[in-house]
Amino acid sequence: MKLVRDKIPEIIEQSGKWVMCRTAHGKDELIVFLKLKMLEELDEFMMDPCVDEAADMFEVFRELIAVNGLVMEDVMYAAGRKRIERGGFSDGIILQEVGKNADEKIKKSD
Repeated sequence: MKLVRDKIPEIIEQSGKWVMCRTAHGKDELIVFLKLKMLEELDEFMMDPCVDEAADMFEVFRELIAVNGLVMEDVMYAAGRKRIERGGFSDGIILQEVGKNADEKIKKSD
């Protein structure tokens, strides 16, 4: 059992096969299946990083935004603001440890 795009049952039936499906029982179940779908699409993208796989992740992300009552333009604005204020992820910085104060770092390196 997995979440599929809206027209997939119709496409399957047009190929001569039968299909049994149902609609998610409310927002909570839909969110669970969207999370699973995002993980599936992420795995597929990591195995084949291409435009089609990225588009599949984007479509799941778009629905997660909508089902949670958010607006894509607001999300894009917040992403831009955070990129300016805190940076993006393009430098590949890996945080290894955070100490309580600067003196702790000096003691550890002695």
